[in-house]
Amino acid sequence: METHIKIIGIILVFLALIHAAFPKYFKWQKDLKPLSLINRQMMIIHTFFVALVVFLIGILCLINSHDLVETKFGQQISLGIGFFWGIRLIIQFVGYSSKLWKGKKFETTMHVIFTLLWTYLTWAFLVVGGR
Repeated sequence: METHIKIIGIILVFLALIHAAFPKYFKWQKDLKPLSLINRQMMIIHTFFVALVVFLIGILCLINSHDLVETKFGQQISLGIGFFWGIRLIIQFVGYSSKLWKGKKFETTMHVIFTLLWTYLTWAFLVVGGR
């Protein structure tokens, strides 16, 4: 399982860094303009902190994969991270409308890829946490 945790670490660091492209890709300059200042800033700041947490979990996995897998405390942390990603997996289906991806090739591909990713993360951390 250590190898899975290290692979996940690399994926999560990469995923966190991708968040830097969100404002340009999703046209936030234009699309967020009608929002109130507080809502616009909350969107940007929350995205930053999501990226930061994903990055830190990735670094934790890379640096402490052995401890996450082999120690009781690491397994408890892994269990918590597993629940985190499990909830994210559920949100993939109940939080986002299928209108965002159905009938659109790229968006459907991304939906499937991220569903598989959230499933993998949930599985790996829950397996480690359940030892």
